[in-house]
Amino acid sequence: MTAFALPTPRLVGADLLKLRKRRGLVAVVSLLAIGSIVITYGVMEILHLVNSVKHGPAGGIQNLGHGTFVVAALGGVAAVIVGTSAGVGDLDAGVYRDLAVTGRSRMSLFLSRIPAGLIFVVPFVAVGYALASIASVAFAGSLPSPSVHLLAVGGLWALLEVTFYYVLSLALSTLLGSRSYTIGTVLAFRLAITPLLASISALGIVRELLPGVAMQNLAPAAFGGSIRQGPAVGMSLAATAAVLIVWTAVALALGAWRDTTRDA
Repeated sequence: MTAFALPTPRLVGADLLKLRKRRGLVAVVSLLAIGSIVITYGVMEILHLVNSVKHGPAGGIQNLGHGTFVVAALGGVAAVIVGTSAGVGDLDAGVYRDLAVTGRSRMSLFLSRIPAGLIFVVPFVAVGYALASIASVAFAGSLPSPSVHLLAVGGLWALLEVTFYYVLSLALSTLLGSRSYTIGTVLAFRLAITPLLASISALGIVRELLPGVAMQNLAPAAFGGSIRQGPAVGMSLAATAAVLIVWTAVALALGAWRDTTRDA
């Protein structure tokens, strides 16, 4: 096992540069995190202008909730794609052996991908949420506009979800050594399996172990059900934090173990 070592800024910068140089990845992340918001609010505003009686204003608190859900959901998809790219990019490119034999700590090689990927994907998500926030105020019309506090809390919640799924996909892709399997597994778990399990009341407290359920309990109450997938499952703040921390810690531990014991 390679000794523990924190990544240097230079190493983080090198991993960040690898992601930025992938034009296809930049285009996909831009479309998911930013383009989706432009399309969502653009369509809602056009419908309102065409038929204001049937379609209300595109802004307001409720529509901010819908916009935040889009940012978190599609931003989470972007985070999964970036996480898997960061996790197995060196393996796919055939340069992992070269990195390992340079004498750098394998642990630092693994840890450097965490800040590098987040520095890459978070600005896209932040821009997407900023556009949703501006639209929710500018297009509010007769609807109540969201407060600054609600805008800030909603943004932090969306960024938390994106960060969580980035770390999870990074660790899982490192463990599996496969980009496609990881993307399929994480997205199926996030978008299909979690809402299904959360709706099965017979599972009882087991549902509280799902990170998606914990994440929904942190969502701003003002958004109501506009960002909820499946029924509400009440959890204490301590239990919510514990679930997310344990999932993150276990995923990172498994990913680090696999990366530091992999044959060079």
